[in-house]
Amino acid sequence: MATGSGQVVTRFAPSPTGFLHIGGARTALFNWLFARHHGGKALLRIEDTDQKRSTQEAIDAIVEGLDWLGLDWDEPSVFQSQNAARHAEVAQLLLDHGHAYKCYASTEELEEMRAAQRAAKQPMRYDGRWRDRDPTDAAEGTPFVVRLKTPSTGETTIADEVQGEVTVANEEIDDYVLLRADGTPTYMLAAVVDDHDMGCTHIIRGDDHLNNAFRQLPIYHAMDRIEGGWPQPVYAHIPLIHGSDGAKLSKRHGALGVEAYRDEMGILPEALFNYLLRLGWGHGDREEITRVEATSLFTLDGVGKSPSRFDLKKLQNLNAHYIREADPTRLAGIVAPLIDGDVDEQLLARAMPVLTVRAKDTGELAEGAAFLFAKRPLAVTEKAAKLLDDTGRERLAQVSERLKGEKDWTADALEASLKAYAEQLELGLGKLAQPMRAALTGTTTSPGIFDVLVLLGREEALARIDDQVDRSAAPRTDADT
Repeated sequence: MATGSGQVVTRFAPSPTGFLHIGGARTALFNWLFARHHGGKALLRIEDTDQKRSTQEAIDAIVEGLDWLGLDWDEPSVFQSQNAARHAEVAQLLLDHGHAYKCYASTEELEEMRAAQRAAKQPMRYDGRWRDRDPTDAAEGTPFVVRLKTPSTGETTIADEVQGEVTVANEEIDDYVLLRADGTPTYMLAAVVDDHDMGCTHIIRGDDHLNNAFRQLPIYHAMDRIEGGWPQPVYAHIPLIHGSDGAKLSKRHGALGVEAYRDEMGILPEALFNYLLRLGWGHGDREEITRVEATSLFTLDGVGKSPSRFDLKKLQNLNAHYIREADPTRLAGIVAPLIDGDVDEQLLARAMPVLTVRAKDTGELAEGAAFLFAKRPLAVTEKAAKLLDDTGRERLAQVSERLKGEKDWTADALEASLKAYAEQLELGLGKLAQPMRAALTGTTTSPGIFDVLVLLGREEALARIDDQVDRSAAPRTDADT
C-alpha cells in the first residue's frame, strides 16, 4: 500500500535471469543505506515477469548474495509476476479514461513502419497510427495491444538527486505498449504500478534507467488525475560501474557475480560492502567505513555523476584489512571448508593472528594454514626439498636434540634458545630456520617459525623434524603424491 506518512521507502528490483551482478549489489546497497539513514523502509521486488528467462536458481542466488552482504528487507519480497491482474487493472483504468488506447497494428505493419524510418534515418519510434482512430476501424477479433497516450508536445524535466535537472522533449517519447496482445503487462507498466503499490518514495537505480523515468512519469500523472494519490517518486540515477579501462564492466574485466567474489576470490562481505559503498560515493578521504558509520553518513549528495572504475587491487587491499580485523573464530569457520582433510577449527582459530598478517583473501588463509593439518610424512615442494639436503638434515638433527630438551614450549622461549644455539654453532639463525620450515610445513613460506612450532605442538613438531632426519632417501615431494 502507498504510504502517506512521509516515511522514506526504497526498493531494489532485480530480474532473476542470472547472478547478482556487482553493479546490482551496489544499487541494492545504496537503496538499503538511504532507507536506513532516514529511518525508512527498504524493500525487495523480484521482477520475474519474463517467465522464460527467470529461474528459481537465480532468485536463490540473488537472495543469498544480498543476505551475505548483510542487506535485510523490511517486508516480505514482492514477486512481480503475482501482480499481473493488478497491472492489467491499471491499464484498463488508463484505457477507460482516455490515457491509453488499443493499437491494432499488425507485426508486418510495424516492421514496414520501422523500415521506412530506417531508410529516412529517422528515430525508431511508434508513429501513433492508432492514437486517434476509431477502434471500430479494425475488423472484429483483430488482436491488439494497449498503448499509453503520452504527451506529444512540450517537455518534461526531472530534478534527479544525482544527475541534476534533466529535460526531455515529450515528442521524443512514443506511445509505448502497456499490455501485450496476450494481455500480459510490459515492464514499464508493471514497474510503475508496483512502485506505487509498494509505497516507494525514492527510485534509486542505474543511470541506464534514466530514459525509463521519462517514459514512466506519464503513468503517474495520468493515474493521479484518475484517482489521486499517485505522486511521482524522487529519482536518483547513479552512474554505472566501469572496468579499469573505462569501458562498461563486463565479463572480460573479471568476476561479475557477487558469489564469485565470495567463493572464488575469498572476499569477506564487510570488505565488499565497504568497497561498493566507496565505488561512486564518498565522504571526504575516508576509505574504511563500517556498516554503522555508513548508515549514519550516507546521503545521495555524496554520489558522483561520473562512472566509477572497478579496481580489484583496491578491493583486495581492503579485504586484507578486514581479514586482519575479523574475529579469529569466525574466520576459522569460513576457511575450514577450503582446507582438505580433517580440520581442527579451534587450532585454526588460534593460528589466525599469524596467518592473517599477509593474507589478502580467504584462499590465501587456507593455503597458509594447510600445513597445520597435513598428514605425516609431509610432502614437500621442490623448493623445500632443496633445503633438506645432507647439510639441512644434519642441522635438523642438531635442532631436534636441542628442542627435545626444551621445557618451555612458547614462541619467546624457543626463539631465545635457538638464537643462542645458532650463535654457538656460529651460524645465522636462518641456516637453522630454513630447513626447519621445510620439515615442519613442507614449504619455504609460512608464519614465523617459532609460531609454527607452538601451533603444531611439541609432539607433532618434533615428529615432523625427525621424519626428515631419519629418512635415507630424498624427501617426498608434491610431484610424488
